[in-house]
Amino acid sequence: MDISIVVPVYNERDNVEAVYSAISTALQVMGCSYEIIMVDDGSSDGSYGVLSGLAVKDSNLKVIRFRRNFGQTAAMSAGFDFAKGDIIIPMDGDLQNDPSDIPRLVEKIHEGYDVVSGWRRDRKDTFVTRKIPSMLANAIISRLTGVHLHDYGCTLKAYRSEVLDGINLYGEMHRFVPALASQFGAKVTELPVNHFPRLHGVSKYGISRTLRVVLDLMTVKFLMAYSTKPIQLFGKWGVYTILAGCGTGAMTLYMKIMEHLSMNRNPLLIVTAFLLFMGVQFIVLGLLGELNARTYFESQGKPIYVVKDRINLD
Repeated sequence: MDISIVVPVYNERDNVEAVYSAISTALQVMGCSYEIIMVDDGSSDGSYGVLSGLAVKDSNLKVIRFRRNFGQTAAMSAGFDFAKGDIIIPMDGDLQNDPSDIPRLVEKIHEGYDVVSGWRRDRKDTFVTRKIPSMLANAIISRLTGVHLHDYGCTLKAYRSEVLDGINLYGEMHRFVPALASQFGAKVTELPVNHFPRLHGVSKYGISRTLRVVLDLMTVKFLMAYSTKPIQLFGKWGVYTILAGCGTGAMTLYMKIMEHLSMNRNPLLIVTAFLLFMGVQFIVLGLLGELNARTYFESQGKPIYVVKDRINLD
């Protein structure tokens, strides 16, 4: 299988047939073997009925149906798990992504890249509620992950299938796959793609999603930098906090001895106790993180490295 297209669908009854038709046309022109995996994320508007009718007519269309709504990340993860293509391309099911961009993404993969991220340069969304939060989020994500992309939120991306092996998605983390893949040495680039205004249905995402993205970004940053060495993060802050506590403790003693200020009336004594306590807590948290990291990697047989090529080795 050359290409797998993964399309999460949630209450898109008026769009799914047009999306399927446009994707099929683009892939048939390419002359490659393909499959279209459409994941019904617990739709309640009859989307599954339309999808099942299309799947009966075309064996290239594969349909997965969730028992309830689990979210876009879960739907995308299910599509990745069932995909058989050498190149996996997720895209939205609302007709805002352009299937005619698929050949350009595939061509970029063939140039030697492992991940090609779509960039909606001329985005057809509201400025205040969608574009401004997106620009801020992309700047923050690029800064913290070190993978500089203009549009992390664009669903239309292309991945080599091996890049997605071992990447487990939770929360809203589907948008961070390029950053997670980069952690394992994947070569990442981006490509401007078309973006259309929504014609049918309503958007499932709003500005309230920003907080969830920020929280998941903290997780991604921790996984990228400290997943195998949590003591270096928590231990460092523990040492800094203990040193600060020692400093305030020394000031408390100085004021007691030299200025005859009663220690029980000096607020620095409380600050000292608090800092020393927090320092110990940070170090203990780091040690517990180390134990969890070892349990995670050793119990599941997960390596802490990724091999790209092998010669004369089974």
